[in-house]
Amino acid sequence: MTQPSAATKLREYETVFLLKPELPDDVVDQTKDRVRSIVNREGGKLIRFTTWGKKRTMYPVQTHPRAIYIHALYLGGPAMVAELERNLRNLDNVLRYLSVKLAENVDPDTRPVSEDINLSGDMDDNRPLGGAERDAERAEMGVFDGDDDDDMGDDL
Repeated sequence: MTQPSAATKLREYETVFLLKPELPDDVVDQTKDRVRSIVNREGGKLIRFTTWGKKRTMYPVQTHPRAIYIHALYLGGPAMVAELERNLRNLDNVLRYLSVKLAENVDPDTRPVSEDINLSGDMDDNRPLGGAERDAERAEMGVFDGDDDDDMGDDL
């Protein structure tokens, strides 16, 4: 297909996809380049990639407790999204993906292309625990008293 013209109105989409956590940076870049080429080939416009980094997933995805999260923001049509998802489904390095339509009738000339963003992701297991993780660790240490309050002031 051709590039969008000034009179063409496109839809704005975002796709978040999860990659295997052990992948080197060059394979991650190859996957992003493949997505970029599909969007361009199908007449869309890629606005920005944001690499959220390696993060712990809520539950194991294909036995992986962590994944590399990539967010793609782009303009295009429904056929382009279907082609993009078909390609993501066929890539062995992609664990999951989700596409969402954000807006209709977006003028591609009003949306400038932004520079790709790389975020650091989780700091492995050196981050503070929260919620159920904190309670489980406190229970193992024998300091869990069943309430969510700090143990300060309990001796009054």
